[in-house]
Amino acid sequence: MTICREIFEKKTLDYGLSWRILRPSSLTDQLFIKAQRIRTIQETGKNFVGESFEDAFQAIVNYCIMAIIQVREPADILDQMQPTDAIAHYDQIAAEAKALMERKNHDYGEAWRDMRTSSLTDLILSKILRIKQIEDNAGETQVSEGVEGNYFDMLNYSVFALIHLQNC
Repeated sequence: MTICREIFEKKTLDYGLSWRILRPSSLTDQLFIKAQRIRTIQETGKNFVGESFEDAFQAIVNYCIMAIIQVREPADILDQMQPTDAIAHYDQIAAEAKALMERKNHDYGEAWRDMRTSSLTDLILSKILRIKQIEDNAGETQVSEGVEGNYFDMLNYSVFALIHLQNC
């Protein structure tokens, strides 16, 4: 998470908060692109762009946090959020994700440690498809947790994948 935060902070210095113009659905599509790319490379073994799996999973972490910010703090074209505010939101969401991960790790017995990175990729893609359906339903759900919970799950799945990749 430290590396992901550093990337977020540096890109904020480079690009400002240009991502604030993106609707949550656009961020969901960005997540889909990243996760689909990972799956394609996992299946074909060919990587023509050169971006590593670590880079892609780090991007997923950051896109998830941006999406959660967008859901909680909707923006318009003249958004006035300051970089320090965005970083404070980032830190808050990262702390919430860690607390959620710790609670789920307790209940699930850290089952993710025995999972394959490819399965984590598939779970991320499944969550993206769920979010897309919820977005297509104008945010209305019958029994599901909604988009924010799915973004948190994808964020944590990506962290798990990064841990697996680091330990390979």
